[in-house]
Parts: sequence; C-alpha cells; structure tokens
Amino acid sequence: MEQVNPNSYDFRLGTELLTYRNRELDVQVQQPTIRTHLTKAGLVLRPDRVYLGSTKEKMGSDHYVPIIRGKSSLGRLGLFVNITADLIDIGSHNNWTLQFHAVQPVRIYPGMRIGQVTFWVPVGTIKLYSGKYQGSVGPRPSEAFRDF
Repeated sequence: MEQVNPNSYDFRLGTELLTYRNRELDVQVQQPTIRTHLTKAGLVLRPDRVYLGSTKEKMGSDHYVPIIRGKSSLGRLGLFVNITADLIDIGSHNNWTLQFHAVQPVRIYPGMRIGQVTFWVPVGTIKLYSGKYQGSVGPRPSEAFRDF
C-alpha cells in the first residue's frame, strides 16, 4: 500500500538500463544498445545521453488508459523521467520502457520510486493494443525503423 497515492500509483525502476552505442542515431536503422545492470550503488546519469529503463512492475489494463509521469521530486533534481509518450495504450501489458534525460549528473538506484501512473476511463470503442512492444520485459530500444 505504500505505493498508493491519492490520485496515482508509484512505480519503481527496474534493474537494467540501455544506452545507444552510436552517438548519432538514424530512425530508419535498428540501433545497437549497451545493457547496464544497476547495482545497489546506483548509477550516475550523464546529461549527454538518453537512457532507457523500465518499470519494475509489469503493468497494464484492458479497461483504462494508463498515463505515466515522472515524480516531481526527481524533476526538481533535473531528471526528466519518460521524456515523451506518457500515454500507454489500452491492452499494453509490459514492463513499461522509460526514457531518462538528466539536466546535470544525477544518481539513480534500482527499485526506487521513479514515476506515477494514473488510470483514465476511456470513451468510445476500445481496441486493445497489439503492437511491436507488447509483452516487453525490461527496457526496449526504439523500433521506429519498423515504421519505414
């Protein structure tokens, strides 16, 4: 119950991060990644990189629209949690991949409360998600190249 808030549920950071091997990225090309395992000592995120992490929890809903946001206490340290794509599709059941960007160096730890999810009531016909990221376990790199 400690993760339940008046309007949301806190989710935690998983144990792995991905970074892109290349410094210049092309959205039409599958990008190689480097996988880093987070330890109790944590990891300092640097401002010149995008890091991909994931929720420790596997979450999703077939009835509500999950919306995710970073914790304001982390934003106050200059950590952008989930840079974009805060709308999770109905029917998407995964460890949700999170995009991190640090304005200045900041240390993060596995299992820490990293963000919040709220669940919204949809209006209209529901079509469940069955896209390329369905069933993700841990962080997943961009698969934008599949759209070309």
